[in-house]
Amino acid sequence: MINILLVDDHELVRTGVNKILNEVKGFKVIDECETGEDAVKFCRMTEPDVILMDMDMPGMGGLEATKKILRLAPEVKVIILTAHTEDPFPTKVMKIGAAGYLTKGAGPNEMINAIRAVNSGQRYLPPAIAQQMALSQFKTKDENPFSELSDRELQIMLMITRGEKVPDISEHLHLSPKTINSYRYRMFDKLNVGNDVELTHLAIRHGMINTEKL
Repeated sequence: MINILLVDDHELVRTGVNKILNEVKGFKVIDECETGEDAVKFCRMTEPDVILMDMDMPGMGGLEATKKILRLAPEVKVIILTAHTEDPFPTKVMKIGAAGYLTKGAGPNEMINAIRAVNSGQRYLPPAIAQQMALSQFKTKDENPFSELSDRELQIMLMITRGEKVPDISEHLHLSPKTINSYRYRMFDKLNVGNDVELTHLAIRHGMINTEKL
């Protein structure tokens, strides 16, 4: 039996995934969490076999939660579930020790295969993303400046480019506005941009955001 923990801040997503997985022989969803903090707390008490972890959540987020969980329980296999398909997201996810990377556009069969693969000790990447990661090794900093950002900076960058303001980001991430602005200006310096508009234009140019949703 593969014991699975679902971590996503959207109840509808958790409900749908739960229904799919509990119908698979040999799978059991043992619990659901809506934040990274709750997932870390759960793993202090119980060790699942596989965690399906949303990357974009309020608070610490999926990347930070994954780091903390793997320090607590190195044997747990974490699959990051996200809408982001462009590097450096997949590369950062695999570098922190996640066992798999799955996009939210994946079908039920791919999700089931990914869970089985990581539980057996393999790593799982969709073929298109694996190819993209291989090619990204030949890119220079100028070609992909976002690779210089930290996990938290990437998270805040995505929120800014969605049009969210500092007070809203502060509330969402449970950080002070001063801290958010510190990350923001550090990003500006790393990316050589002067404001949020320039940041958004740069992100579009490098395929970091879906322009259809802007």
